[in-house]
Amino acid sequence: MVLKCIECGREYDETELRYRCDCGGLLEVVTDLERVENVFDGRDVTLWKYESWLPVRKRVSLNEGGTPLYRLKNLEKSLGVELYAKNEGANPTGSFKDRGMTVGVSKALELGMDKVICASTGNTSASLAAYAAKAGISAYVLVPSGKIALGKLAQAIIYGAKVVPVRGNFDDALRVVVEASRELGVYMLNSINPFRLEGQKTIALEIYDQLGFVPDNIVLPVGNAGNISAIWKGFKELYASGITDKLPRMIGIQAEGAAPLAKAWKSGKPFEPVEKPETVATAIRIGNPANWPKAWRAVEESGGLFESVSDDEILRAQELLASGEGLFVEPASATPLAGLMKLLENGELDRDESYVLITTGHGLKDPNVVVSRFTLPEPIEPTLEAFREVMG
Repeated sequence: MVLKCIECGREYDETELRYRCDCGGLLEVVTDLERVENVFDGRDVTLWKYESWLPVRKRVSLNEGGTPLYRLKNLEKSLGVELYAKNEGANPTGSFKDRGMTVGVSKALELGMDKVICASTGNTSASLAAYAAKAGISAYVLVPSGKIALGKLAQAIIYGAKVVPVRGNFDDALRVVVEASRELGVYMLNSINPFRLEGQKTIALEIYDQLGFVPDNIVLPVGNAGNISAIWKGFKELYASGITDKLPRMIGIQAEGAAPLAKAWKSGKPFEPVEKPETVATAIRIGNPANWPKAWRAVEESGGLFESVSDDEILRAQELLASGEGLFVEPASATPLAGLMKLLENGELDRDESYVLITTGHGLKDPNVVVSRFTLPEPIEPTLEAFREVMG
């Protein structure tokens, strides 16, 4: 197994400690498809069921993966499409990041590293801290000061990570992490790390295992842009191995205040970072996605597209998922539904096709967004008569 640059094609040994090619390009793990096992029987779905597809031999696990795939029958009626949600909020720390961290921290141990680091808007820091605790190694997380949801910050703290607030946004924090990984001997586990994305590609493997077929479309949030490329890689490997004969269209949704990919895609102009990203969807409040070339390639190769949605559209979709399907997700996880509704309304997507929404994080990650928008009614007297009046 080797690492290959997506720009120049240069290859590196998997044991070499690096995150980018010498040319500056992003690296990707080349999976040996001769050794992968066809384990897709719809039973006992967990991440490590697909061990032969993963580039690690050690295992630091919290029993991640095997997340529910729901048929959204109530929303199907109103939208007129075949609709599913892959609920990644059911992972151990409440987000899809656990998939990447189980592989990333396992690889850190294989490489002899005893310190790991990341920049984070929240979910990555929580996940890194938990898996480092399980592995018994030190974790450092750099977070944008005042720009992280309280639930995620609490997780990073209680798992024992060294939490370091940075005056600036996620992109500023990531710049420090990159320098620290180069100069201070700490192993970086942001999504620039190609091994982390190998864990995230198992979302694709699970979707196929659970459905028994490849859906027409995968719709997901895009922040640092690693997940969309990871899932696309998973489906491509299924196809290249001969296990499937179909590939899905990848549809990436960004928040309007942090939408450099959607803006470039829709305008036809070159990619330009957003200097001061702002959105209620804190998990994707990223203006300069490190993995944007991989994400662009995934969308382009799959015949997909990028779209952006407003904060109001995101919050409305969050309410619809909760009140209509009993699925409580954080705002970033509601962007796929918001984007799907917008694209169906505009006639850019076909109602005769199937769609899987990737809901990436649990709603309790960021409860303040909900609480701040609602007020409780005045208390009633503790009597049946008073309650009867409330019922109307």
